[in-house]
Amino acid sequence: MSRLTLLRLAVAAALVTIFTGGAILASQKSAANMAKAASGFLASLTPEQRARVAFPFDSDERLRWHFIPNEMFPRKGLMIKDMNETQRRLAHDLLRSGLSARGYLKVTSIMELEDILKVIETGGKFARNKEEYLFSIFGTPAAKGRWGWRVEGHHVSVRFAVADGAVTDNLASSPMFLGTNPAEVQEGDKKGLRVLADEEDAGRALVTALPADLQKQAVVNAVAPGDILTMNKNDIKPLPDQGVLYAALPAKQQALLAKLIEVYTSNMEADIAAERLAKIKAAGMDKIRFAWLGETDKGKKHYYSVQGPTFLIEYDNTQNNGNHIHSVWRDFNGDFGRDVLREHLKQVAH
Repeated sequence: MSRLTLLRLAVAAALVTIFTGGAILASQKSAANMAKAASGFLASLTPEQRARVAFPFDSDERLRWHFIPNEMFPRKGLMIKDMNETQRRLAHDLLRSGLSARGYLKVTSIMELEDILKVIETGGKFARNKEEYLFSIFGTPAAKGRWGWRVEGHHVSVRFAVADGAVTDNLASSPMFLGTNPAEVQEGDKKGLRVLADEEDAGRALVTALPADLQKQAVVNAVAPGDILTMNKNDIKPLPDQGVLYAALPAKQQALLAKLIEVYTSNMEADIAAERLAKIKAAGMDKIRFAWLGETDKGKKHYYSVQGPTFLIEYDNTQNNGNHIHSVWRDFNGDFGRDVLREHLKQVAH
């Protein structure tokens, strides 16, 4: 056997380790980091603050979510503005524990957009405040048992559910919603800022790169809907089959669709993103559909969805004359950790 063949076998074995045992170890580390960060945050709180943050894991509060302002959807939890500097740092450590550097930057930049809205909407009906984002913890952060956490406010809804924090399949991360208003800042010091530029540009790059016949399949309506179709529904079902299948795309466009999906998965820590992608691939890339509604020119109102057997991405930029983005990742069986918890209950006597 040649040295080159031996080297190839060694590389293959290393890759197997990375994508099996390596993924498990990474997941264990990520879940442990979350538990450590959540415990540190809880320990920094006063009894009154802790009462506002902590909920039983099985509480109905864990299943409540929305992306509209707090005035329209009162939320429970502890606001950033009600924390001291140490508590704020620890709260952000918790937020970082589940997000990639890119995802963390997006979330914090969305919060900062509230300052811009405050100027744009002088005298408006909403009290825009970048510190009115709430942190909540469900159950007791630990290596065993079920627990979770959530960060939510206007245009941000991030959550995780962990069961026995041992392997990747025991960690859930949806629904995850990110939105921006404005989608592109039109004036001031931050003119030109587009926090969710990747979500918009990757979708448009795909639809405009399609051959004419496939673009005709993908663009299913010349008019975009006014918002994401699933809104804040607790339980969702797959959208009607529409658009173009991954299997029908040429290799270049398949790569663009894969890149679009990775825009969303890359908001998560690397092991969580890897688990999302592994589930998608196991269910079949060829079964994924991409649909576009609305116009394709930049600045025009538009919407797209990416749907596979296990997941749904929805994105729209239709409000404020096409300068206001909503985007969401949903798991058909895994939202709020439902599939995680079913597996946990099968294995653990209750």
